[in-house]
Amino acid sequence: MRAPYELWIAVRYLRARGREVFISLTTWLGIGGVTVGVAALIVVLSVMTGFEEALRERILGANPHVLVYSVGGTLIDYEPILTATRDTKGVVEASPFVMEQVMVMAGGKAHGAVLRSLPPISRETEGGVGKLIVEGEIADREGNKPNLVAGRELARTLGLSVGSAIQVLSPSGGRGLSGFAPRTRTFRVSGIFASGLYDYDANFAFASLESVRDFLGLGGRVGGIQVRIENPLEAREVAHAIQRRLGPGYWTRNWIENNRNLFAALKLQKATMAVILALIVLVAAFNVASSLIMAVMEKTSEIGVLKSMGATNRSIRRVFAFQGLLVGAVGAAAGLALGGLLCWILRRFPFIKIPGDVYFIDTLPVAAKPGVFALVALGSIGLCLLGALYPSWQASRLDPVETLRND
Repeated sequence: MRAPYELWIAVRYLRARGREVFISLTTWLGIGGVTVGVAALIVVLSVMTGFEEALRERILGANPHVLVYSVGGTLIDYEPILTATRDTKGVVEASPFVMEQVMVMAGGKAHGAVLRSLPPISRETEGGVGKLIVEGEIADREGNKPNLVAGRELARTLGLSVGSAIQVLSPSGGRGLSGFAPRTRTFRVSGIFASGLYDYDANFAFASLESVRDFLGLGGRVGGIQVRIENPLEAREVAHAIQRRLGPGYWTRNWIENNRNLFAALKLQKATMAVILALIVLVAAFNVASSLIMAVMEKTSEIGVLKSMGATNRSIRRVFAFQGLLVGAVGAAAGLALGGLLCWILRRFPFIKIPGDVYFIDTLPVAAKPGVFALVALGSIGLCLLGALYPSWQASRLDPVETLRND
C-alpha cells in the first residue's frame, strides 16, 4: 500500500535547505521538547506507580484483605461462618482472629498498641507477617507459651529486643474479687517485624490466637474472621459477596476501604505531577505550531504551485497536519526510548538513595507499565497534531493566483 503523496511532501518540507535552516532548527527544537516531556512523564509516572505498588505490598503484608465481623460483637459458634466464607468465590484462606487495644509496658515505659492474633497457618502464608520478621521468629504458634512479635518502632520505643519481657495490659479486663480490674500478662518477645509503615510498626504486636484469647478471657469466642483472597484488588467485590452470603447479621471491611485516604492522596499527587510535566509537551506543541506557521509563510509559492496543479484544500491541510504528526511521532518515539532507558537504569542501578526510615524504602521504586508508555506517547502525538491544525488551515486558505502573482 502506497503512502499518500501529502506524506512525502510533508517529509520533504521537514528537511532543511538553504535559508530554511532556521525553520528546520525550530522544528528540531520542538522534537526535542516533546522528547524531554515524554521521557520526564514516563519516568515520574513509573516512579509514582512503583511507589504505590510498594506501599500496597507493604500494607497487604501486614493486613488481611477482608475482615468479617458480627453485628453483635464477638463470634461464638464461628465454624459455619468460616465454612461459608471459605466457600465464597475468590477466597484463598479464612481464619478466626482477635484484636484488642492494649497498653504495653517495658523498662519503665508504656505505650498504647493493638494486640492482634496470628493466623494459625504456616510462616510462608500467615498473612505476610512471617515474611516481615527482621529479628527472631514467630514462635509458639499453638499458644503454649505467651510469646509476642512486636513492631520495630514499638520495640525501639520500649527498648525491646528478642527475648525481652513485655507486660501487656488490657483495659477491658474482667471482674475480680474487688470488682472490675484490668487484665495483665507478661509476654516474651520472640521476634520483631518491620512492615516499613510507621503506624503499623509503632502500634501493632502479634501473638498466637490461643494466647490472645486466653489473655483476654474469651474462651472459645473470637473477634471476627480474617480473609485472604486471590486478587487483592477485588477486595471490595469479594467483601460484598461474603456479606451477601452471611446475611444481615454480619458486616465486612476490606483493606482498600481502610486505606482509601492514603491511596487517594497518592492518586492526587500522581495526577498533579502528570499535569505539571505535561506542560512541557504542551510548550513543545506550541513550538511545533510556530515552526509550522513559519513554514507556511516560507512555502507560500510552493503551496500556490500545488494548488494550480490540482491539489485541494484538504490535501494542503493534510500536508501540514502530517508535518505536526511526524514531529510528534519522532519526539514521542525518542522520548519513549529515553524514558525507558532511564527507567531501566534506575531499576538496574539504584543509585538514588532516599531515607528508608521515612519512606519505608531506600531506593526509588520503578514500575514501567506498557499502558503508561502508550498513553503518554499517544497524548503527546495528539497535542502536536492539535498544534498543527491552525497552520494547516491557514495554508489551505491561500489563493494560488495571488501567491503566484506576488512571488
